[in-house]
Parts: sequence; C-alpha cells; structure tokens
Amino acid sequence: MRYPKDGRFGEFGGRFIPETLVPAVEELEENYLKFKNDKEFKAELDYYLRVYAGRPTPLYYAKNLSEKLGGARIYLKREDLLHGGAHKINNTLGQALLAKKMRRKRIIAETGAGQHGVATAMACAALGMKAEVYMGSKDTIRQKLNVFRMNLLGAQVHPVGSGSRTLKDAINEAIRDWIANVETTYYLLGSAVGPHPYPVMVRDFQSVIGEEIRSQMRGIGRTPDIVIACVGGGSNAIGTFCPLVETDAEIIGVEAAGRGLESKKHSATLSAGSRGVLHGMMTYLLQDKDGQIAKTHSISAGLDYPGVGPEHSYLKDSRRVMYHAATDGDVVDAFLMLTRTEGIIPALESAHAVAWAIKVARRRRRSESVVVTLSGRGDKDVEEVQNYLNRNVKD
Repeated sequence: MRYPKDGRFGEFGGRFIPETLVPAVEELEENYLKFKNDKEFKAELDYYLRVYAGRPTPLYYAKNLSEKLGGARIYLKREDLLHGGAHKINNTLGQALLAKKMRRKRIIAETGAGQHGVATAMACAALGMKAEVYMGSKDTIRQKLNVFRMNLLGAQVHPVGSGSRTLKDAINEAIRDWIANVETTYYLLGSAVGPHPYPVMVRDFQSVIGEEIRSQMRGIGRTPDIVIACVGGGSNAIGTFCPLVETDAEIIGVEAAGRGLESKKHSATLSAGSRGVLHGMMTYLLQDKDGQIAKTHSISAGLDYPGVGPEHSYLKDSRRVMYHAATDGDVVDAFLMLTRTEGIIPALESAHAVAWAIKVARRRRRSESVVVTLSGRGDKDVEEVQNYLNRNVKD
C-alpha cells in the first residue's frame, strides 16, 4: 500500500490545519513512520489483535441468504465478531499503542454510532490509559447503550450540543480540545479522515480486513468477484478495499441515501457531494452553494457524516471503486432479511452494504462470489429499527 509522503491522493487529502497543530501532526507522522515497521511494535499489536480483539475474523458463507436470492454466493467478513462488536478495535489498538510509545497519557476521541468510542475505551482500559470521548447529543440518545458501555469501561463521554449534534460536531469539538491541550493529549481519530497522516494511518491499521479476505478466499479456492463495504468516513471500507485494488475484483462502496438523494436528507457524500475542505482534508463533502456544510441524515449514526476519507475521493475519481447509496428503507429490509435468514443481526451501517449485495447477487451467476464486510453487529440498533418499523406501520 502506497504511503503518500505529501499526504495527497491525487488532489485529495493534505493538511488544512491551524498553525498550532502543525508540530503535533508532524510529531505524529514522525512517530508513526518510526514504529509502523518496528518489529517490537508490530509483535505487540499482533498479540492484542489476536488474543484480545479476536483476529482473524471468519469469512462466512451465507448459504441461506444466497439460496433465497438465487444468484451469486454471498460471503460475510465477520468483523462483527470482534471484541466490542465492530472493526473499530483494529484501529484503536494500533493508535493507543502508538500513543503509549509517544508517552501521551490523555486520549481523546470522537464517535458517531458509539462503536469507535467503545473501542477506544476498551483499548485504553487494556493498556492502562484514560479515554475521553466526544459524541453528538443526538447520537447519545439514539445510541444510549453504547454511551453506557463507554461509561462502564471508564471513559468520560462529552455530549456535543452544537450544530447538527452528530459526528461532524463531535469531530469539531475533539479538534478544539486537541488544539487547547496539544502537548499532553493524543487525538485517536476513528475514521480514515482528517489531516495527514490520519487517513493513511487508519487505513493501514484497518487493512488487516482486506488482507484476511484475500487470504481466506484463496484458501477456499476462489477469488472474490465483487467486494462491498459501507462508507461513512470510510475506515472499514478503505481497510477492505486497499489490499484488493490491485486484483480483478469489482469493488463497491455503499453510502447512506437516507430518505432519498432528491430529498436532501441523506449522507451520500460521494454520490451527491462536491470538492471542498473539511476537518483538515481536501475531499468530497456535502455543502451548499456558499460552501456551508449541509445537514445530513441517515438511519445509521455511524454514516451520518457530510464528508468522506480522501482516499475514497481519489478512488471514486479514478473509477477503480464504484460508489452507490442505499435508502433507509432498503437498509431496514436488508437488516431484517439477514437477521431472519442467517440469524446474524448486522449494524445498520453494515446493512447498507448488505442491501447493495442483495441487489447485486440477484443479478449475478451462481458461480460468482460477493464478499461483504460486515463491519459491526446490530445490538445497538435494535431499538432504532423498532422505532422505524413502528413509525412506518402508523404511516
């Protein structure tokens, strides 16, 4: 995987940050480059990924779902089985270990659906560190179970009541905190977004997903014909895609179409956005004609973000990856279908990828394979789905 020394993927990425953060970001890059190939660091991270997080995760053939659809064979990359219930632990363990090497004792993070916050709290508890997590107040209500889990794990949760009260605003507050406490604080960013080197660093820690997919498919005598993952900020997707972009696989990212692209109530940045600067990076984002960040909507808190990782923007423009969007209705249908056919309750984020896989598999031959990264489990979303179904029954 290429390391962009200038922090750019084509025209995307870079560092659009206040001068006070430049030394901190340069120090972070220097230490990441120092430790990323260090044998001791890699061995310690590998230990925690295997023994604490539960890697490797299985690649599961969804036989019932595949037979119900009557088309291509669907395989699920079971990141939902990791400790904490999502792919986020891959990145938080890596960054928390790096923070420890940098002798930072205070860790801050942002979270949307709460999974990154939970994973940060877990990694910090395991490594003897303290975590503080910023979370939009709207998300603290719809993901209250994860707020309680973070508190149980010893993390302090800061609800953010400004703006849209979602992930974007949580990131804003985390960055403000970092600026004010830059000498003592490590900002453990949860997605492949932000100023360089965060997008690359998060991608590298998450690429274990794609590496395992490639190895596991080879082990069953197949290569994936199609690979699908959901995209918000894009960490599980970029971790899935990057090890596979040099293969012949068709690669698809699925965003949140919310109530439909025409409704403007969505989070489909790559499908409906334009180029701009957000959270220290040049990327695609949702904005009005004056450059003001647009309000977003998604049934899944983890995809409710008006930007996307810069490497995804590059992959879109290069057309190596195709990006589509699934509506809330399609997502709930996919959530229910997977739950009832396979006994697997997916996160609503992951259900976006499942929804597109259902569409694709129906049109493909039985001899073809579709691999879906199931980025997280849906325990946290059951109440949200119940509320959605109740509203629609009443309507």
